[in-house]
Amino acid sequence: MAESVSQQPVLVAGGGIGGLATALALVRQGFQVKVLEQAAELGEIGAGIQLGPNAFHAFDALGIGERARGRAVYTDHMVMHDAIDEYQVGFIPTGEAFRQRFGNPYAVIHRADVHLSLFEGAQASGQVEFLTSTRVERIEQDAQGVTVFDQHGTAHRGQALIGADGVKSVVRQQYVGDPARVTGHVVYRAVVDKADFPVDLQWNAASIWVGPNCHLVHYPLRGGEQYNVVVTFHSRQQEEWGVTDGSKAEVESYFQGICPRARQLIELPKSWRRWATADREPIAQWTYGRVTLLGDAAHPTTQYMAQGACMAMEDAVTLGEALRVCHKDWTQALDLYQRSRVARTARIVLSSREMGRIYHAQGVERLVRNELWRGRSAERFYDAMEWLYGWNVNNCLAA
Repeated sequence: MAESVSQQPVLVAGGGIGGLATALALVRQGFQVKVLEQAAELGEIGAGIQLGPNAFHAFDALGIGERARGRAVYTDHMVMHDAIDEYQVGFIPTGEAFRQRFGNPYAVIHRADVHLSLFEGAQASGQVEFLTSTRVERIEQDAQGVTVFDQHGTAHRGQALIGADGVKSVVRQQYVGDPARVTGHVVYRAVVDKADFPVDLQWNAASIWVGPNCHLVHYPLRGGEQYNVVVTFHSRQQEEWGVTDGSKAEVESYFQGICPRARQLIELPKSWRRWATADREPIAQWTYGRVTLLGDAAHPTTQYMAQGACMAMEDAVTLGEALRVCHKDWTQALDLYQRSRVARTARIVLSSREMGRIYHAQGVERLVRNELWRGRSAERFYDAMEWLYGWNVNNCLAA
């Protein structure tokens, strides 16, 4: 392909965090973008997410660093307690030494605020067209580009298609067709106003209480005026992947053995949303001609590494860089993008599974877990995190 940019837009399936980050990355390389979103309006469901330094490196590379920074809450530390006896399993400072090591902070933020920052950046570019209520149904390719057909039979033509359409990706289904791996782990999420949150848990920290087959997470949001509350447990029933309204009675039934201090958390929310979680086995091929996968469509993961949104934004930045160094040659760029991302994101998927096991240890395994990080210095924690938080736009193609 000649270096001049084709007049056709690049199509992006999905208007979530991954899709909007992709749109921004493509605009920065001179492309026009058309985002196809199946929902009636652009937005994000969910509650809080955690942002490692790699997420801030991605924000900066996408040109929205200041927008996102203004909406984040910067934590003093990450801390893990045993939910049975309150033993402090691990403590990781995230202050100045952490920032110096990784070049950016650790923070927590409402998922909707990440989405809004990306959306504002895409809107401000004037190069992104958004089509809502548009569900991708079928994809055809030829030597010159890609045609996407939506549920109305309308054809959308583009020079390439980026499938950022989430955990139940239609694009992945057409090209890969692999089954989801339902974990049996159920996640309840809620946001609680500061006035209703226990004073003895109002820590400026990403905090987790780990227990047998369960755990609880809390951290501040939106300037500390709200708190994110997440509880996870192994379901007694056969689960189907999806999101429904939750039941306080169900949550209470899974947390009978934990300490009163942590148990306060499940008494707080006035309403819950219930996620029955799944991931997929990592795959080595994301790219099919001028179609590739990105974010949860490429590497859906469980939440235990707190890296789902971060990985999607990393993907987008890496795709943009691949197009830049390959002079917008889609064949070369998509191959480079895939090679740069497959092993790293697979490591997240597999590490997340293992972290879930560590969090939910019981019996003697729980005792081993509680000994894992005894006496570990901040520097040793930072060394262990280097592979994850050391990512940035300058080394994203190194793989």
